[in-house]
Amino acid sequence: MTEKQKTVFISADHGLAIVYFLQSDVVKTMIEGGVRVVLLTDAILKEQIEARFGQDGLIVEDLRIKEARDYFNSYKPSMQFWLDFLRRAGASHKINLVPVENYIEQVQVEATGKRKLLMPVMKMAVMVMHYSKLARKLMQRMQRQFVPHLYDDLFEKYDPEMVVASTPGWRFDKYLLREAAARGITTTTVIVGWDNSCSYNLSGADMDYATCWSELQKQELVLGSDWDPEKVNIGGIPSYDGYFLNEWVMPKEDYFELHGLDSTRKLISYASSFVSFSPNIQNIEALAELVNEDALAEPSQLLVRLHPNHFMNKGRFAAEREAVREMVKTMPHVHLVEPVALGGELGHYSGEDMPEKTSMMAHSDVFVTVYSTMVVETAIHRTPIIAECIDHEVGWTENFYLPLSEISDWETHRRFIEAKAGTVVLDKESLKDTLNLYLQNPTHDAAAQEKFIEDECTFTDGSAGRRTGEYLLSLVQGK
Repeated sequence: MTEKQKTVFISADHGLAIVYFLQSDVVKTMIEGGVRVVLLTDAILKEQIEARFGQDGLIVEDLRIKEARDYFNSYKPSMQFWLDFLRRAGASHKINLVPVENYIEQVQVEATGKRKLLMPVMKMAVMVMHYSKLARKLMQRMQRQFVPHLYDDLFEKYDPEMVVASTPGWRFDKYLLREAAARGITTTTVIVGWDNSCSYNLSGADMDYATCWSELQKQELVLGSDWDPEKVNIGGIPSYDGYFLNEWVMPKEDYFELHGLDSTRKLISYASSFVSFSPNIQNIEALAELVNEDALAEPSQLLVRLHPNHFMNKGRFAAEREAVREMVKTMPHVHLVEPVALGGELGHYSGEDMPEKTSMMAHSDVFVTVYSTMVVETAIHRTPIIAECIDHEVGWTENFYLPLSEISDWETHRRFIEAKAGTVVLDKESLKDTLNLYLQNPTHDAAAQEKFIEDECTFTDGSAGRRTGEYLLSLVQGK
């Protein structure tokens, strides 16, 4: 009798997950190891993914994100909301809880109606969870009742040995993972984002294994979210293999021509970040004024990259997007990059513009952002980095606002600062001085950046995709 080919479901509910699994060696390694991979993602991307990444052993199916959202919003939505709140807010006190505290404050400020009345009770529950592993386990058991059975047909059709997701149930992937766990199927998460393990915390489903970037992330999972250290693998970050292998960078001349940049001027780039909590326009204006007035030590130009959230259907984000677009029209040395939309539910978080992102970081003389994950990516290219944290005069007036000067204690922000991988500036004058420092001494932080990358990424030789694929393969083959 022919032995049944082993099958793995992979949930890719985010554009960065597409990069992690398909633009690295993760899926390739698994398929070469004899495993059939069923990638679940937005149905609108099926033809696009098959055309670009199609190969024997890879099948693309619909993740049914809309149906999952409808279930969340229609079936006991209040209870599901509060379970999600407790999951994210209820991590152990053994890790840095500053991001958690700010999240709780955000929910409290934006709460209305019954939600506002329940908030004091939920904050008390969170305090108990911070110090009680039993309380955290109880909350996670309560999640098991919410299984919409959206994927029964796929489980019956493919009979997978394992389900892998880009979060441990922090988004709508929780329903797929819960159904897998209820069926006794192995559940595994990969940690895609730099700050994920210290910001989103407890699992949204019963999980068996995890693979993460570094020992730093492993400790966050173990100490903050009660993971068994024996079940957490350190595999590096496959999404960055292309950086380490120099696969995506465009020739400088081509990149400058693409954006109409002046080859005689230094390039300062700004990547918008943290826009959910604070406007970025004040940072951009400060940079644009310095460049437009030729106030720096070297004639310079500014390239601004908008954030994916700038394209969400929310007024404050759209207004800032349009303000930047108008600014670019009036300042000849200020240019704009808009992230490419992957399509459907995955929005503007996309791997479609990896050559664009890579080239911006590699060819900039100074890179500026608000502690974005891109500080890690840019450090790989040894480009000087500034974390620009100028406070807005009023902030988001109708939503929770967190001044940028108050976010240095977030765990990933703290590690960037302590590593001395770049410089934090809080006002326009310091911004000018630091830009001039880096324009005149571009290798100022190079040694610190090298150590920072080793600590955060672990494997810097482009092998993370293969290593992660081999780890996932070992879990399946061991069954």
